[in-house]
Amino acid sequence: MNSFNQILITIDSYLGSSNWFPILLLGTGIFFTVYLKFPQIRYFIHAFRIVSGRYEKQHMKGDTTHFQSLATALSGTIGTGNIGGVGLALFIGGPAALFWMWVTAFLGMTTKFVECTLSHKYRIVSSDGTIAGGPMYYMERGLKMKWLAVLFAIGTVICAFGTGNMPQINNISSSLEATLHIPPWLTGAVLSILLGLIIIGGIKRIAKVTQILVPFMCAVYVIGALLVIFSNTENILPGLARVFTDIFTGSAATGGFLGSTFSYALTKGVGRGLYSNEAGQGSAAIAHSAAKADEPVSEGMVAILEPFIDTIIVCSLTGIAILASGVWTEKHQNEFQTADMFIVEGRFKDSNSEHVRTLAQYFNGDAAAVSPYTGKLTLCNGRISEETNVTVLHARSIGEEVMFTRNQSPIEGIISVTEGKVSEHVSVSGKSLVHSAVLTATAFKRTALGDKGALIVSLGLLLFAFSTVISWSYYGDRAIIYLFGTQAVLPYRVLYIIAFFLAALVDTTVVWSLAAVAIVVMTVPNLVGILLLHKDMKKSIEEYWTAFKKIGNRISVNRND
Repeated sequence: MNSFNQILITIDSYLGSSNWFPILLLGTGIFFTVYLKFPQIRYFIHAFRIVSGRYEKQHMKGDTTHFQSLATALSGTIGTGNIGGVGLALFIGGPAALFWMWVTAFLGMTTKFVECTLSHKYRIVSSDGTIAGGPMYYMERGLKMKWLAVLFAIGTVICAFGTGNMPQINNISSSLEATLHIPPWLTGAVLSILLGLIIIGGIKRIAKVTQILVPFMCAVYVIGALLVIFSNTENILPGLARVFTDIFTGSAATGGFLGSTFSYALTKGVGRGLYSNEAGQGSAAIAHSAAKADEPVSEGMVAILEPFIDTIIVCSLTGIAILASGVWTEKHQNEFQTADMFIVEGRFKDSNSEHVRTLAQYFNGDAAAVSPYTGKLTLCNGRISEETNVTVLHARSIGEEVMFTRNQSPIEGIISVTEGKVSEHVSVSGKSLVHSAVLTATAFKRTALGDKGALIVSLGLLLFAFSTVISWSYYGDRAIIYLFGTQAVLPYRVLYIIAFFLAALVDTTVVWSLAAVAIVVMTVPNLVGILLLHKDMKKSIEEYWTAFKKIGNRISVNRND
């Protein structure tokens, strides 16, 4: 598993963690924002009118209403990215990462408007009578580029497992184990059965579930986040100040946090912003394609609301809650995950400024800054002997009070370490920084509710993540239909449920690494596609407003009327 994780990290270093990817993503958003004259601002109020059902009529072709499409798409985006993803971005990139998430969301409102409009415009009716749409259809029918459509569809299937499925249940099981001590296998088993009952019903059942689940889960989580923020009012302004002062400089070391560079804040903020709202990825466009509407642009306008709700509201509340609580710089007792732990030569301390600088260089990309330890560790009652000149690093911090156990008993004797990794099966615990959903859950404990505050995160994570899994099952089966036909849907759904269960037991770090790679595989073909169709998009908007004015603000009729 460690080797597989390193392979994924290496691949990601050339993809999502490389500077070209955020440049492409943000550049596409900037281009369309300017080219279409800031539609995320001009059409914002109109989008609310459309989603309210004001212009809907029964004769419109489609499987879902505007609101159901928005709810389904939001259920696909509001997930672990809003809870675990924000925690991961701040953990790696510092407070400035939140700013780059905001930038990604603002520009992403336009990107989503474009991709959802085009996907709706070129949708088809599949052989089973349901609507089939998404970027693969505008790539084939609009661009006449079948090869690009196939590449996107393959990326969609990979992402269905790598971002929409596995990270979600992994975070759910980890959170429930930490707060309620529920075994991961039990969580995986129960939710796998429930998942199967829902997704077999297709998009109409999925839409009915999400239109109820999304408003409820948002309300619960927002109340919890506000409780954290207003319980730590003295830290709100200092936390927000660091978001803006660290934008172009990176974040300095604070407490157990060893600092982060501008590059890390940018790439992780953009990457987590994309993982959260999926603008540019093309996934939500599949859900919006099923909406009942005669005018594709009207559904594209509904999509403008997604990044705003998902990132600018929900992710911001998570980020501000973490910063206000102060937990992002503190070390907490936790189980050390193998893929996130590294043993190095020498004894490093947070109190030594030179040690902090050296480790900051290492964690921010300079692998040569420290030397991995290879040799024997002598353990006495589970602790490393004082004579051994090593340091255990975990979660980008120096581990403290580190305990090695086997079968829940402290180890006495010698264990082997190779290139910084323990060669034997042991459990390691201690104090270190925490990240992802655990960091958010820890922040939610800083209220009058105490440890019970973490239950809000567990509930929110359960609802958010599970709804994401439901929606992504639909995205994946639309891609499967495109690639192999309707007969391949059932085998895909069975495999999807099996992967869902198994991911409850997998190392979190590996799952996030897989998700980082899968996102880029799907996003790049979509960005290329919408850029090539920029004239088509502008023409569609002009035709929409011409028709809108001509028929007296009734979007419900066809152009021929």
